[in-house]
Amino acid sequence: MERKRRGGQAARRFNQRISDHISGYLYTLPFFAIFMVFGFYPMLYTIYISLFKWDMLGDRTFVGLRNYRLLLTDDPLFWKSIGNTFLIWFESVPFQILFAILLAVLLNQAFIKGKGVFRFFIFLPNITSLVAVSLIFANVFGVKYGLFNYLLTLLGLDRLDWAGDSWATQLAVAALVFWRYLGFHMVIQLAGLQSIPGDLYEAATIDGASKGQQFFRITIPMLTPTIMFSTLIATTGGLQLFTEPFTFMSDLSGAVAAVNGGTNNQVLTVVMYLYKTAFTDHAFGYSSAIANLLLIIIVIFALFNSLLVGKLRR
Repeated sequence: MERKRRGGQAARRFNQRISDHISGYLYTLPFFAIFMVFGFYPMLYTIYISLFKWDMLGDRTFVGLRNYRLLLTDDPLFWKSIGNTFLIWFESVPFQILFAILLAVLLNQAFIKGKGVFRFFIFLPNITSLVAVSLIFANVFGVKYGLFNYLLTLLGLDRLDWAGDSWATQLAVAALVFWRYLGFHMVIQLAGLQSIPGDLYEAATIDGASKGQQFFRITIPMLTPTIMFSTLIATTGGLQLFTEPFTFMSDLSGAVAAVNGGTNNQVLTVVMYLYKTAFTDHAFGYSSAIANLLLIIIVIFALFNSLLVGKLRR
């Protein structure tokens, strides 16, 4: 009897575990079903299309890896778009993360009054229509009547061609990206700051640590995973930059210049080049190859970020 009773309990526990596993799979099934349809299948289809020469209307011609070979060895515009993407990233993201940390630390202080108001106004550009933001920046950086050129003339300096000069246009787009996403990263850093136990600061104060020592010895080390996460988000977003330079150039110089990333392709990012080859040049196989190479670059950055976070946590 005892053996039979124990056998019955084991069978019930086994059935309960099976039931729990099935429930878990059923709960996560909608996400994976949607991901397979709208994420995984398009990715596989893009890899498949990249092996063809195709204008979307006619027949496909199989060319193997020719699109990738042309991109890597015989397409200076592709490499220019890679360079532009990284330059705009370098001019915006490091400063964006740095200022986001400083603002978050400032707005986390007890003596600051009206924190909610400050947080709202700093976060506001992130939820403002990008078309409106680009229009404002196009007026601020206007060549003839822009605010910046007006200030330069007041200082006795020459006007800058924000629409034609390479570094000036990239700087203007970087300023737009910086301003738009600063609040977003500040909120992430603020959440990280508020998860740091207050006991650590109290113990450090009792031990005589100054505010600067507390910042560098407690805040920064404890905030490192949040900083790396924020950097990863900003990097993947920066590598896929499209709307900001496109709408900025469209408002400043017109639609044709926007498609080409400026008169000298000075803000032509990888995604803008992908868009141009697909919807202007109708080379869908070639644009698919660009998309796949961009995916590889993003995966490399994500892996590097994960390795770095793992190393810093040890």
